[in-house]
Amino acid sequence: MALIHNIEHWADTHHPRWIDFVRVALGLFILYKGILFISNTEALMGLISGMDIGFFHMALAHYVAFAHLVGGILIALGLLTRMAIIVQLPILFGAVFFVNINQGFLSVSNNLEFEMSLAVFVLLIIFLVFGSGKFSLDHYMKTHPNW
Repeated sequence: MALIHNIEHWADTHHPRWIDFVRVALGLFILYKGILFISNTEALMGLISGMDIGFFHMALAHYVAFAHLVGGILIALGLLTRMAIIVQLPILFGAVFFVNINQGFLSVSNNLEFEMSLAVFVLLIIFLVFGSGKFSLDHYMKTHPNW
């Protein structure tokens, strides 16, 4: 537990302000992908159907869409950021390693999906360490406990 506290303290003292704008953009991008998944469920089912997971396709599709919608809003606002990122990490891990393996990592038909998934995955790991920053609802609630 002391290691986690030390990492969080280091990240709070070494958090540049410009990275908060990257967090907001990341949250909005994840929200956008969630809206795309809701509006085009067949495409999401097509991505998931390549994986051999039995009859869990529909449950997984709902989990991905809901997690992207709620997680994108929470990450953009900076509210419960690390918890929202923990929920997003298995989705992006699956997108990077399982979905893109079937389509080919750097193939022409992939339309930069691998690169975008990998960039979002790396950014999620960075914000898992750095946290939400000064321009967030987490910071506001920490500095205004009587609110």
